[in-house]
Amino acid sequence: MSGPSFPEWLEPMAATLTQERFTGSEWIFERKLDGIRLLAFKNGPEIRLLSRNRLPQNLPAIAEAIAGLPAADVILDGEVTWGLPTVSYHVFDIMRLDGRDVTSLPLDARRALLGQLPLRPPFQRVPPLDDPSPWERACREGWEGVVAKRRDSRYEHRRSPHWLKMKCETSQDLVVGGFTDPQGTRVGLGALLVGYFEREDFVFAGKIGTGFDTKLLLNLRGRLDRLEIPTSPFTRAAGLPRLRAHWVRPQIVVQVAFIEWTVHRKLRHPRLLGVRDDKAAGDVAKDMR
Repeated sequence: MSGPSFPEWLEPMAATLTQERFTGSEWIFERKLDGIRLLAFKNGPEIRLLSRNRLPQNLPAIAEAIAGLPAADVILDGEVTWGLPTVSYHVFDIMRLDGRDVTSLPLDARRALLGQLPLRPPFQRVPPLDDPSPWERACREGWEGVVAKRRDSRYEHRRSPHWLKMKCETSQDLVVGGFTDPQGTRVGLGALLVGYFEREDFVFAGKIGTGFDTKLLLNLRGRLDRLEIPTSPFTRAAGLPRLRAHWVRPQIVVQVAFIEWTVHRKLRHPRLLGVRDDKAAGDVAKDMR
């Protein structure tokens, strides 16, 4: 029977973005779905469907399916997707079952509990991926990415390092127009300020602060110091840093991996792949895919 301790709300566990790519028997990999995060609460006859921002969701087919589960009370976590003409609830975790808080159980044990529930459409189980490089499959098949979850992880009500999301990336050649000073223990430079040419304009595309090792940081700083100029070469430059910035002649081309272009035409989660000494800045073509 459900009791008075049934929670009104539980903060969903969130995955931390990582640029690393790895496998290991201690991890489970799942497809990262492109839908709406949904927590389903069943407390006796009361059914509540809430988004990750605690907003009520009107999904009659899913509410009916939750009500029909053979459990006095249950809290499920998953993602809702729509495919004409149906809606699906992809369930990947459970936080409570028949009066018991199961968030302290390891993920493997929680998945075993989920396996005992008769989840029929519109429920969909989120299966583990057994590919040797699941992130490559994700990008090949047009998925948003994959999520790596530690088998021994408890359900944490926060953004956790025990769930890691690996998003599919695209790449782009860009031109360095400046850099920022290093902070703390970092050497060489803080971030590259990069852009692309569009007709007569040199357009600022964002900052790149990851993907460097110490040798590359120092090497780049030496090259950039020789190209330094007193004013910014960017002619369209919304969002340029105001402090600790240096400007250079736009001659060095770099290859950058990133998730997507933002609505403001900036790089989202960029990282440096390398320097393109084989390519002239004037040959860099903008690709806004």
